[in-house]
Amino acid sequence: MCGRYALTATPKEISEFFDHLDIDDFPARYNIAPTQPILVVAASEKTRPGSNLPERRAFLARWGFIPGWVKDPKDFPLLINARSETAIGKASFRAAMRHRRILIPATGFYEWRRPPKETGVRPQAYWVRPKKGGVIAFAGLMETWSSADGSEVDTAAIMTTAANATIRHIHDRMPVVIQPEDFERWLDCKTQEPRHVEGLMRPAQEDFFEALPVSDLVNKVSNMGPELQKPVAVAVPEEKPPKDRKPDSSQMSLF
Repeated sequence: MCGRYALTATPKEISEFFDHLDIDDFPARYNIAPTQPILVVAASEKTRPGSNLPERRAFLARWGFIPGWVKDPKDFPLLINARSETAIGKASFRAAMRHRRILIPATGFYEWRRPPKETGVRPQAYWVRPKKGGVIAFAGLMETWSSADGSEVDTAAIMTTAANATIRHIHDRMPVVIQPEDFERWLDCKTQEPRHVEGLMRPAQEDFFEALPVSDLVNKVSNMGPELQKPVAVAVPEEKPPKDRKPDSSQMSLF
């Protein structure tokens, strides 16, 4: 899954990455968490000057997808991720897969390696970033949810897929990354049906990301500075003998 990520690039860098996207100024965000507003990119109804390609628009959406048919979000689970293997047929995401595919700018994400509880080893956080740096785009879905009083809120989810070998030792899932050459195809919900973009929902290449162990500062949403991404040494747990272990009588003793 993807439960925390970061977007620390400048607005200019993000604009250029999405082919001169018109976006407002905003600060670097080192610890983006569910239910917070996130920057998303979608195809516009307008076409680019001198081209049949649609313009792209950037706006904020709540990270936590709410299907249009939900009456009360309080009675509905928080959907921050959508599994790429099942989103096409799942009731919660079916309409968005067909009509509202988006891109979610990021500069990396956080994941936790969680050893079995019986080992007594604490979860280890990792900052996962592209080796070459820069901005990347997660595949996403959005839905505009309308309440009974007529108010509306744009909501979004990040799509995930099976982890590649770089991430698999940490977690079995990872965000789907859409490459720039595939932006048009992913965002084109008019001519590109879900079955036409299935091939884009795949793990990133093995050498695309690097995973750096970081401190548990990222666990708290209130921590929002660059220190969250500072690498740390991973402590090796000390092996303890089983409590019921008996002395080996075959060994000689000096006592």
